[in-house]
Amino acid sequence: QVQLVESGGGLVQPGGSLRLSCAASGSISSILIMAWYRQGTGKQREMVAGITSNGETEVTIAVKGRFTISRDNAKNTVYLQMNDLKPTDTAVYYCNTRTTTSEYWGQGTQVTVSS
Repeated sequence: QVQLVESGGGLVQPGGSLRLSCAASGSISSILIMAWYRQGTGKQREMVAGITSNGETEVTIAVKGRFTISRDNAKNTVYLQMNDLKPTDTAVYYCNTRTTTSEYWGQGTQVTVSS
């Protein structure tokens, strides 16, 4: 079992920045990849960025150049640095992790970009 706790969401003006955090606990040695997904109102959940246990990263085209995913292995935490935020980035952001046998989700954190 892996538990994920997200933090860092909130309300920000267009062009602003936020950093999301996702702290993992439990069977963390079995984690293969950690990722951030988002789901806007009336939209399907989509992957935003992912990072493997080897540190390889992938970021979706819609946020490339604005969002960065990173991890602190000592703290078992993955971060999503979001810069130059746009109203279209408004969504609930979910932390996700996959192990050799299972997939886990955090509870989600709301990000609202509005003036």
